[in-house]
Amino acid sequence: MSNRRKRQWVCWGVVCALLIVGCWAYAAEMLQSSYSPVVMKEPFADTMARMKAAKAEVMKRQMTLLEERYDLADRPAKGVMMSEGRKAVQEGVRVKLPKGVSWEQLAGMSAEEIKEKNLWPKGFYPLPHPNHAEGGMVFPQFHIDEIKKQEGRDLTRFDLDFDLPAHFLPTFPPPIYLTTRPDLGDVSQGKVVTIMNYFELFNGILNPKQLEGLRLLVTPFPQQQFNQTDDRRSELASRGVTCFDCHVNGHSNGATHLVGDIRPQEFRHRLDTPPLRGVNVQRLFGSQRALKSVEDFTEFEQRAAYFDGDPVIATKKGVNILERGSQVHFMAEFQEILDFPPAPKLNIYGKLDPAKASESEMRGQEIFFGKAQCAVCHPAPYYTDGSMHNLKAERFFKPVMINGRMASADGPIKTFPLRGIKDSPPYLHDGRLLTLADTVEFFNLIQGLKLNEQEKKDLVNFMAAL
Repeated sequence: MSNRRKRQWVCWGVVCALLIVGCWAYAAEMLQSSYSPVVMKEPFADTMARMKAAKAEVMKRQMTLLEERYDLADRPAKGVMMSEGRKAVQEGVRVKLPKGVSWEQLAGMSAEEIKEKNLWPKGFYPLPHPNHAEGGMVFPQFHIDEIKKQEGRDLTRFDLDFDLPAHFLPTFPPPIYLTTRPDLGDVSQGKVVTIMNYFELFNGILNPKQLEGLRLLVTPFPQQQFNQTDDRRSELASRGVTCFDCHVNGHSNGATHLVGDIRPQEFRHRLDTPPLRGVNVQRLFGSQRALKSVEDFTEFEQRAAYFDGDPVIATKKGVNILERGSQVHFMAEFQEILDFPPAPKLNIYGKLDPAKASESEMRGQEIFFGKAQCAVCHPAPYYTDGSMHNLKAERFFKPVMINGRMASADGPIKTFPLRGIKDSPPYLHDGRLLTLADTVEFFNLIQGLKLNEQEKKDLVNFMAAL
């Protein structure tokens, strides 16, 4: 073979090798991985500068979405307050309808017709995280301000802010009721319980195990976005977050996150923080995980949910390994005495006392246990069946990407208790429903109930009395 021919073969070999390497690199780039990157390829200062510069556009995109979906006005319901009368409940349906159609017209259509005509209201689609591609814990500003004031710990993210307006979130700080001391009423004294004040508030009310469990619930530990590595979303190295940064006072402040047990990222569900009230009567924990005890839930949260379900990242950032026989038990023992708020209109069976309830509330109760079939999943007295159900909302729409979230099938979701439900907006597992009225409209379509306007109002009034 001539030298010229040899050089040609060598050249072709080099070209082929480069193409192969390029194809492998492209495939690796496109490959969906179950793991988060461990080694950062960009200096932290550059990451922060880049994300700070992008923040305004990220939040503008999310707020545009919310405004397209909802009426975000602050419109409190007259005479309907959350527990202790600290905050008004928001009234009315806030989900915006598609142009040229009414709720009554939608209710008269089949799921197939709504899907074919693309008439599923935008507010009924899954709600994306404020920045779904990035994800992570995001806290309302009022909570950030209070924790900074009490502890000097900063829960501000440099890349994004919380998105839902404060008037659609639970009262802050929420009251705390204990199953062991119902005679005390709200034991929070109107304060946010933190590592700075838990002892003075609860010494003499709790036993030593419960007091230690509460201490652990308000102790900050490293988390995906708040830690001391260069892979964080806080400007300064952070001590981390506490269980009660989301479940403030054993309830909720509306803080959001993404579930850790779904991949790839666009299929992960936004998480609306559920209350811990009444966990003693619940048998499933996590919106989809079906964890069987509050102990499992407590251990899982800090081992896995804090780090997007990635044990490699958890090891890197400083996972807090709880000791099951003492620490987990102590934390669970405190959580299990968190009670639902008082409901003075309910009798010992969890039903309305006719002598105390209004006519509308009584009618709503009849609809709840009758025509609306709510009690199939939400039976009295705690209004949960302790199970999971698949609503199959995807019957009504075609899969679509919304701000980085693939809106498709949700799968089975656990039945959340409705006791004290007026205290816990927004609703559904991802917070897509801002009011109880939105929730009634959603299930009216999902279940094909064909409720009239008066029945819907009565149903809302009944749930507000639970």
